[in-house]
Formats: sequence, C-alpha cells, structure tokens
Amino acid sequence: MNPIANEEKMVKQGAKDKYPSRVKDKPAVLKRKDAVLYSEWSEQSPLSREQSDFYEKNGFLVLDSFFSEKDLSEWRSELKKLNDVYREEEAEHVILEPESREVRSVFAVHDNNERLKQLAAHPRLVAIANYLLGSDTYIHQSRINFKPGFTGKEFYWHSDFETWHVEDGMPSMRAFSCSISLTDNFQHNGPLMVIPGSHTKFISCVGRTPDNHFKQSLRRQEYGVPDPDSLEMLSKEGGIHTITGKAGSIVLFDCNTMHGSNSNISPDPRSNVFLVYNSKENKLQEPYSGQKPRPRYIASRE
Repeated sequence: MNPIANEEKMVKQGAKDKYPSRVKDKPAVLKRKDAVLYSEWSEQSPLSREQSDFYEKNGFLVLDSFFSEKDLSEWRSELKKLNDVYREEEAEHVILEPESREVRSVFAVHDNNERLKQLAAHPRLVAIANYLLGSDTYIHQSRINFKPGFTGKEFYWHSDFETWHVEDGMPSMRAFSCSISLTDNFQHNGPLMVIPGSHTKFISCVGRTPDNHFKQSLRRQEYGVPDPDSLEMLSKEGGIHTITGKAGSIVLFDCNTMHGSNSNISPDPRSNVFLVYNSKENKLQEPYSGQKPRPRYIASRE
C-alpha cells in the first residue's frame, strides 16, 4: 500500500479507535471501555454465580475435568496425525518453530478437521460462549499449540486483543479464548500463565506494524509486545497465576488478559486446542493498522 494512503487510512480509522496501539513512540495504559461479562447471571446460566464473578474479576476461569478421557483420546489421535503430516509438508496455516521443523501451531482446525470442527460446536462450549459474550457467537480463530518435550518454545507475554484489534480490526473486547488441555499441565512443562485482573487495562504498544508481519509474529512476536514497565505494573497489581491441571480441563480467558508461557525443557509434552469465540455483534472491520487483513485461517471475517 502507498505509504501516504496508508497514513491517511490510519488517521481516518483512528478517529473511532477506542484502543489505539502501535501509533506512538511511548507505551500507554488505557482503561478498558467494554464490559467483561455481557449477560446477567440467572439460574439457567451455564456457569455458576461464583464462576461468573471470578471470570469477571480476574479475566479467566478454569473448569476441571470438563471433557472425558474418551473425548481426549480421539482428539489426541488427530493431533498426532497432524503433527506427523506437517513435519514433512508445507502449509500456510501451519507454523513451525523458529529454529526447527517441529510444528508450533496449526491454525483453522475447526475448518480443516471434522472432529475438531465438532469440538468447536460442542453445545456446552457454545452455551458458555453465548453467555459470556451476550449474543450468538462464531469462531474467530482456532489452533493447536504443540509444545513438545525438551524443545517446545515459549510464548511471550501478550494480550490477544491488542493484535486482533490492530492487525485484524476487532473493534471491541467482546471475545475470549477457550484452551482445552489434551495433556496434563505441570509446573515444569510450560503451562499457561496469566496475570489476574490485567484484562481491565489495555497496554498500548510501540512500533509500527510491518507489512505481512504475521508471517514472523506467529513464530516469534516482536510487535504488539507489552513493555517491561507495564508488565511489571500489571504483575504487581495482580500477581502471576500458573495454570496447572489434568488433561480434559479447560481455561476460559478474556481476549485482553495478559498471558504467556515458558519454554518446555522437561520430557513431558504439552498440547492444547485453542478456540476463540467472538460475538457476532463484534465482527471485524478494517485493520486499525491501515494494512490489509491477515489471512482467513488466522482471523475469520465471516
């Protein structure tokens, strides 16, 4: 895109941008302008009042033993097939580790795999999604994250919403991720870490987004990364919670919750399916970066 036209597009978009990011040379902390829980709790709600209150306050919720071992065995077999295939074959929706042929992530699994498509449409998950977001929902993004023993690399601290907002054009914080544990999550095998309460603040990052940034960011993110001072502030306020648990548990976390994970130097692999539910009333617009949208396998625009 012509640089001048790109600047004009960003200025026009910025007039209605609630969460500007990557546009200034200094980071900023902005107050959240959107709800967290979009429905009022009732006896018919798919989560208890205590669970709902915890999610709204902390920005995440763990539901232990959500899926059975039978369910898990079917999905693990699919993961093994995908891992074996994509170690050898190239595919644009498959991300490899930065320094090897090991599979890091497989995107759009709800589109490309029938069993995982059924998982994304699981009635209990859809009911929770519609409740949390207060509307009908759709899958914005789905992926499998592999973190093999000894070689699984870290995912640095980030807010998903910052990237979805800037690079995909998601206007509001009306989305969340559901992480489904297909393997046990121990303290030592790189489990998900979250900063409780961080979803109430938006960290505006520095650095203009390069064109086609996603080709590198999915392997190692360099833009949309929060600054150390902001991370320290968030962690002093909320602490850092490491989420461990048995396979079959799920973690629900708000799109703006700061999270990450360490590398896995243990022998125990860790694999999770991520399903991102977005409200149908929060459909993607033009990216706030002024650039062309990322591919559909990363951000569904339907």
